[in-house]
Amino acid sequence: MDTRLLMIVATLSVTLTACSSAPTKPAEDLALAKQCDKQLDVGYKELNFSSAKGFGGSWEYTKAASLLGAAKVQSGFGSYNGCIEKVKTARAYIKESEK
Repeated sequence: MDTRLLMIVATLSVTLTACSSAPTKPAEDLALAKQCDKQLDVGYKELNFSSAKGFGGSWEYTKAASLLGAAKVQSGFGSYNGCIEKVKTARAYIKESEK
C-alpha cells in the first residue's frame, strides 16, 4: 500500500513539474507573435482595400479572407509560424484577386 501511494505522489509530482515549466524560448515566441500580429494587420488592410476597389466577390478574395481568419485563430493559440505562413498565402491571394 505504501509503495502504491509513493508511486502516485511521484507521478503527480512529475506531472505538475512538467506543466509548470516556462516556455523554452520566450524571446523567440514574442518576436514571432509580433511578426504575426503585424502581418495580420497588413493582410486585413490589404483585404479591405481590395474589397473597396470592387474585388470582394472574387474566389481569391474569399480564400484570402478565410486564411486570415484561420491565421488569427492560430495566433490566439500561439501557433505563430502557422499564422505567418497563412498570412503570406492570404496576401498572395489578395494580390491575385486584383488582377
